[in-house]
Amino acid sequence: MRELGPASRPAAERDYRQLTSEADLDAWLATVPSNAPVAVAAGEMMSDTVLGFSAQRGAARSIAAARIPARATVGHDIKSLVRRFGDSPQLAHDVMLYGFLISADPGACDLASLAERYLDQALEPDPASHADAILALYEKLRPEIEGLGLAELYETIDLPLVRVLARMEQTGVRIDPLQLQRMSRRMEEEMARLSSHVCELAGKTFNINSPQQLGKVLFEDLKLPAPVKYGKGKVISTAADVLETLAEDHEIARKVLEYRQLAKLKGTYVDALPALIDAGTGRLHTTFNQTGAATGRLSSSNPNLQNIPIRTELGREIRAAFVPQEGWKLVVADYSQIELRLLAHMSHDALLVEAFRNGEDIHTRTAAEVFGVPPLMVTPEHRHRAKAVNFGIVYGQTPFGLAASLGIDRREAELYIRAYFERYSGVRRFIETTIAEVRRTGVAVNLFGRRRPIPDMNSRNPNARNFAERTAVNTPLQGTAADLIKLAMIRIDQRLRSMKAHMVLQVHDELLFEAPPEEVDAVRAIAKTEMESVRRYEVPLLVDVGVGDNWRDAK
Repeated sequence: MRELGPASRPAAERDYRQLTSEADLDAWLATVPSNAPVAVAAGEMMSDTVLGFSAQRGAARSIAAARIPARATVGHDIKSLVRRFGDSPQLAHDVMLYGFLISADPGACDLASLAERYLDQALEPDPASHADAILALYEKLRPEIEGLGLAELYETIDLPLVRVLARMEQTGVRIDPLQLQRMSRRMEEEMARLSSHVCELAGKTFNINSPQQLGKVLFEDLKLPAPVKYGKGKVISTAADVLETLAEDHEIARKVLEYRQLAKLKGTYVDALPALIDAGTGRLHTTFNQTGAATGRLSSSNPNLQNIPIRTELGREIRAAFVPQEGWKLVVADYSQIELRLLAHMSHDALLVEAFRNGEDIHTRTAAEVFGVPPLMVTPEHRHRAKAVNFGIVYGQTPFGLAASLGIDRREAELYIRAYFERYSGVRRFIETTIAEVRRTGVAVNLFGRRRPIPDMNSRNPNARNFAERTAVNTPLQGTAADLIKLAMIRIDQRLRSMKAHMVLQVHDELLFEAPPEEVDAVRAIAKTEMESVRRYEVPLLVDVGVGDNWRDAK
């Protein structure tokens, strides 16, 4: 690894100020020349201070002055600054978001990584160096943003979303700790029962939480087929994919998987969430990340609320602990099959477009097409398999993957996929065209112009190349869905500003609101209208809206 030089001071003299309040910051900004770019950086060692600087009069240069305010006010992760200091100054440029728009790399948007990549500098720990780096990054990245045609995306979605997410983080969401405590006790009892049952199947008592002991039981004592892969310390792996393969024929592997799912949900959510309740507000305050997923999807952390399972009973029970403030209701608005609808629009496939325009059940329609039976004769099993095929196509699933998810022979899975592409030929052309274009450019682009570089499209490694091809197809679909809901959030937030109700959570394709009884109907109408009309495509966007006393019951 090369050694990086320290961040050097710019030749032009800078005016540095350490400020401890929003009022001090406003007063200082009033003394700064109106055409001077200003950077604001939070001091790492001073949790209650901020440091700003500007180029002095005559030394300032404005970037793309025609498209920005007279003064360019710049920060890194300006949402955290808005949370700490309010909306003053009017921060207009976020070099973290600029870096992500250019590279779509979730792991390389911190200030140190950006300074290394774009300035070839090591970031010094003092706030003044941070502010220097932020301004230098702005001067480097803003022209690149404009050159790539990303300025409109930034100014209409990414920047206004900062304030929306800051408000949601400050509002937080209420959870019922007693519900989770009761659930924790039940899960503990079930885990003890499962552990005992696994030991009975093994014919001996052992620690089910020890991969080494579990591997010895499965592959030495019980002589089950051992995988090729090894875990840490050259111990035969007992990872989830290994156990899932064994689970098809061996009950002990199924029970270990059940135990692990319980343990994970208990540790990650049921026991962890109550400890994260803010003592001052009595609510849970997650952090929403705009640079957390390469597709452009929002993620959340401390805690991560994006991965609570919805299709399992346990996941639904956890959601039942998310409740509104006393006397209010939760309103949940959820896009219906958004990525399949976008697939219909992007592929212009006649059958898909017709099905969605006619309001048909798309999985029943696909079952009828793939299995060659009239819609009225489609069985629940037909529909289940067609649903797996529909979503498998969106995520670039291979015959092997489809076979594993459905528990069927690989040849049968190949027949399903072949039959699908014969009937939905527009989808096949879309996939082929998309892969060819991304192979040519190295970049996948969604309908809003958001880019994701995919460097492995021409890799000599077939596994890396196949994964890149699947990513190339899925990214425009998932990325467009992500930007649609972001734009809807911005519009909904504007309409809620004069109401008591507020938006409290975003999880993938759904939004969660908290509303007093007299505003419930208005919130339902606003959410449905704005989410469905945010963009017009070949097929209608459809939103399901529910109301309840908790997140589970509102779905």
